[in-house]
Amino acid sequence: MKVRCNGLDLSEGVLAISKAIPAKTTSPILEGIKIVAEDNMLVLSATDLELFIEKKIHAEVIVEGEAVIPGRLFVEYVKQLSKEEIELTLSEGTLKINYQENSGTIACLNSLEFPNMKKIESNEYVVIKQNNLKTIINKSIISVALDDSRPILKGVLVEIEDNNVTAVALDGYRLAVINKPIEETTARLSAVIPARSMFEIAKLLEDSEETVKMYIQKNYMMVELNDTTILTRLLDGDFINYKRIIPASQSIHITVQKPMFEAALERASLLARTDRSNIVKIEISGDFLTIKGNSEIGEIFEKVNIANETKSELTIAFNAKYLIEVLKNQNDDFLSISFESKVDPCIIKNTTNDEYLYLIMPTRLPE
Repeated sequence: MKVRCNGLDLSEGVLAISKAIPAKTTSPILEGIKIVAEDNMLVLSATDLELFIEKKIHAEVIVEGEAVIPGRLFVEYVKQLSKEEIELTLSEGTLKINYQENSGTIACLNSLEFPNMKKIESNEYVVIKQNNLKTIINKSIISVALDDSRPILKGVLVEIEDNNVTAVALDGYRLAVINKPIEETTARLSAVIPARSMFEIAKLLEDSEETVKMYIQKNYMMVELNDTTILTRLLDGDFINYKRIIPASQSIHITVQKPMFEAALERASLLARTDRSNIVKIEISGDFLTIKGNSEIGEIFEKVNIANETKSELTIAFNAKYLIEVLKNQNDDFLSISFESKVDPCIIKNTTNDEYLYLIMPTRLPE
């Protein structure tokens, strides 16, 4: 193999696929990055067997061939060569990297041992606008579980029905339900996609009306976009029946200006963050909502104007992080928030449509 390419293209390419290199593995081959030189393209790929990322970059291919290079080392090395023109030459199991008057050599792994990307040949696909898919991912993954106690909750449930996609994530303390229209689909389906894979897909997407096609097979999903292919294994198991968690009705309803509420929460939580529980107390009375954050250091009080439709009063407490993460992911000027009691969850929604719903469990206040 002998190939010449732009250092910036190579650096960006290996950085993009490096997200699929496992942090820990008992299989050394999975720590590698595979490069294939063919048809004036350099095809870069990495996998941990759950996530497979492939990236194509333009190159001058003098001699076709392939190699598997130790991934972390290669990423760090070519990151330093982004301003160079690079020549890669494979000879007797060693890759030589030439740039200007300098060079380096790296011993390669056996490319025959590297797993091939599974080819999805399925008639089941979904076509969706890039900005809608990006919104779905960004608004849902904040509620994905991080611990391994229930592996199925480390993914996002995606339901396709008619002309709509619903994404659902929950971690036992909060729930996110996001709805967006789709342009075309060949099937009604339900799949749980690992949050890690969704996060990598979001990085490829632009805030545009251009569409992207998602291919779905029994155990896999594949997205192709901008010379990059992401293949992910779907999570196996039954997702929680989230519809049963959402209250059918609540008796206390308020409307609040999102920017004012967010800013007040940020300030009140400054002291709450110094405490492990990160709790803020919220009091609703009349046309005001008062936020209180305290710790051994002191107290911060913030008062926010609201529209209190039911003129009810309530004192309730939340983990400030959960509220702030929801608010940071919304662009609306106003939010509708409903409550039932100090021990029941609150529901945060858009005031104009059903694009999203967030449920957050409160923290019990001492009697």
